[in-house]
Amino acid sequence: MPARATDRRRAAVLGSPIAHSLSPVLHRTAYAELGLEGWTYDRFDVDEQALPGFFETLGDDWAGLSLTMPLKRAVIPLLDGISDSAAAVDAVNTVVFTEDGRLTGDNTDIPGMVAALREHGIDKVDTAAILGAGATASSALAALSRICTGEVVVYVRSAARGTEMRQWAERLDVTVRIADWADAEQALHAPLVVTTTPAGVTDSLARAVPERPAALFDVLYDPWPTVLAARWSAYGDAVVGGLDLLVHQAVLQVEQMTGRSPAPLDAMRKAGERALAAR
Repeated sequence: MPARATDRRRAAVLGSPIAHSLSPVLHRTAYAELGLEGWTYDRFDVDEQALPGFFETLGDDWAGLSLTMPLKRAVIPLLDGISDSAAAVDAVNTVVFTEDGRLTGDNTDIPGMVAALREHGIDKVDTAAILGAGATASSALAALSRICTGEVVVYVRSAARGTEMRQWAERLDVTVRIADWADAEQALHAPLVVTTTPAGVTDSLARAVPERPAALFDVLYDPWPTVLAARWSAYGDAVVGGLDLLVHQAVLQVEQMTGRSPAPLDAMRKAGERALAAR
């Protein structure tokens, strides 16, 4: 049922660390644009150990939660059910509190990535490369399963992570080749490069950006641009940033939590840009 403007409902983003999160800015902007005066959206620093106790404090005035690291997998045992897309990568970033009291989990990162790429004119590629192999990389692999017709090469820093990515690929029916991080410069020649590593990890690769690169999707938004994204942009080619992903996945979260559609994409993006510029 769509939310009424007079409803008193709560939502929040959980993670650790969480102070940097732009999610409150985006969701509060959406509530204002949608006229949901009674809705609030906060942030809470919660780690894996504290998560079950936090859930015990939640009342029936809660509408939903956004989950970031390190909670995307830890939350799953606390839920009544999860979507197929979340199950495919064992990662939940969205929890919705249903009217009958159930807690359902979804992964809006996956369709958010696809939407961000399509917004930049990237709706199909023959091959792709992923830098990194954490939880975000598994979502990236799921997104690529929808737009990449050929092989995805994943550059990893540990053999264990490579094994995990092969498991995700099997579930998603994606052809994956695991490559060593020492060869990561080769990734930069792919038609689409998706970087999912923490800040600073790909800085040293910037010097190897080819003169005519194709498309880069760097999931970071702070700091922005990253060293790699700045070098890529200097050649005038397509760069999709973390704010693009954050906004598109937040749009889907707002729609699920409030029952209102469409969420105000442009207003949310502008609010995010202003917040980043003020940092």
